[in-house]
Amino acid sequence: MICSALVCEFSLLTYLGTLQQITLIIMAITKISDAKSWETTVMSSAHPVFVDFWAEWCGPCRMVSPVVEELANEFEGKVNFVKVNVDEANELASKYNVFSIPTLAIFNKGQIIAQQVGAASKDSYKKMIERALEKI
Repeated sequence: MICSALVCEFSLLTYLGTLQQITLIIMAITKISDAKSWETTVMSSAHPVFVDFWAEWCGPCRMVSPVVEELANEFEGKVNFVKVNVDEANELASKYNVFSIPTLAIFNKGQIIAQQVGAASKDSYKKMIERALEKI
């Protein structure tokens, strides 16, 4: 399952009584918790896939999450974005030697082509994606 952005437009009556048009862009990031979904969403993807290995209890993971959402919006159509909760999919984390979280990796044609362990800035992740896209 590959998700794309949903665009919602609606009018909002503000507290001043004026009508304003608001556009919301909601980027859906695919969540994976099993090997079958992993195979179809990551390994067989026609696009590179940015994978965020994370856990609910991980503070740095929660800090990185909004950055990943922004990047998913910026790279829509070029890179697919996936989140893997290591507590729910520990076999995937083990398979890819994810010992620390957050671990962010970019897969292309089933192979890791870039990886970053630990929380970093949006600019750092963006450069990682751009460098990976240049290799392809």
